[in-house]
Amino acid sequence: MRSVALKDRVPLGPKGPLGVLVDPMTWRAAPYLLVTGLLGFGWFFVLGVAVPVSLTLSVIWVGVPLMMATVLMWRGGAMLERRLMYAAFGLKIADPYRPRPERGLGAHLRWLLSDPATWQDLGYLLMLLPLGAVEVVLSFVAWFMSIALLIQPLLMTMYELGGVHSELMIGDWVGSCVAAVFGALALVLTAYLARGMAWLHGTLATVLLGGSEEERLRASRARGIDAAEAERRRIERDLHDGAQQRLLSVAVDLGRAQAKFDTEPEVVRMLIAQAHAGTKAAIAELRNLARGIHPAILTDRGLDAALSGLAARAPIRVDVSVELEERPPPAVESIAYFIVAETLANMAKHSGATEASVTVMRDHRGVVVDVWDNGIGGAVVTPGGGLSGLADRAATIDGVLVLHSPVGGSTLVRAELPCEW
Repeated sequence: MRSVALKDRVPLGPKGPLGVLVDPMTWRAAPYLLVTGLLGFGWFFVLGVAVPVSLTLSVIWVGVPLMMATVLMWRGGAMLERRLMYAAFGLKIADPYRPRPERGLGAHLRWLLSDPATWQDLGYLLMLLPLGAVEVVLSFVAWFMSIALLIQPLLMTMYELGGVHSELMIGDWVGSCVAAVFGALALVLTAYLARGMAWLHGTLATVLLGGSEEERLRASRARGIDAAEAERRRIERDLHDGAQQRLLSVAVDLGRAQAKFDTEPEVVRMLIAQAHAGTKAAIAELRNLARGIHPAILTDRGLDAALSGLAARAPIRVDVSVELEERPPPAVESIAYFIVAETLANMAKHSGATEASVTVMRDHRGVVVDVWDNGIGGAVVTPGGGLSGLADRAATIDGVLVLHSPVGGSTLVRAELPCEW
């Protein structure tokens, strides 16, 4: 299980035959697998004509705009496929393209042609024809045979009551009932086949349409740097509008008190009292600001105590389990803390949960942080949203954030944070 930035995969399916049959994902994947061959043929035909023509005409510069249009067309097709992956398989793949230049034909050409994601998009669209042909044939044969066997008793009933004869009918009740049993088994196997093909297709789509791992990490690091810069500006603004203004007011009150020290002692006492109150307020604001940057309890006592403090302040019961034999590096501790803090805050606002749990453990690569709740699910990662920011924060140390939140079910947010021990 991986996430969007986040890496993602199509789950192979719920446990048990009944689970895979009633899972909506099976019936969302089946129609796509039946038409993907037509999509592949269409793209193969269009690109087979457009690419050679635009390359030929580009020799005399007439084909340069046509080449740009062709590249933009297949990139648009790849973007559409990413949306279809989400609709059919529940697989969310972010567009991995490099930032677009502001102006200039040459800059746009370099942007289009030097981006590895452009050529991976082309490879995926060309791959759709052979892959889609296999998927269509297997899907059609499997579904047709399953349904044909399953409806044998219905065909026998129609024949005996209305004289309706079908070439698919076996001919007797015993054979029809046996066929229906095999049809039910074949239906389950076909559902598993559909989920397996969806998993394979989704994995290939993730590799080709999601860009390289290096590109994804570079983009996430860039977003992490932007987030850090935005956080720095927020801290500067809070200091300027909060503590700095209070300290300036304290300085003004003390200056006035100094000027009136010999002549108006009562006014001096009042000004000193104002300065004292202002100083305490500034200290409180600085303490709150420092807690938002890095809580003291995390430095002094580690993740267990810090996360227990977060759980104690949550509006519902939150169980905390920290299974670490030794403390991880400070950067990992800080990221784990803020991932839990943001996730619990989102849970309290949106999930409608009545209980939650936080588990921190060690695996062979580093620290794994799981935050689970029993709410209504349906959480998604949106650009600029809180979960996207957490994924970017994790990516600054090459970590990943995993989200599993089916609609109507519980939500699991997992952070995998690599570190050296």
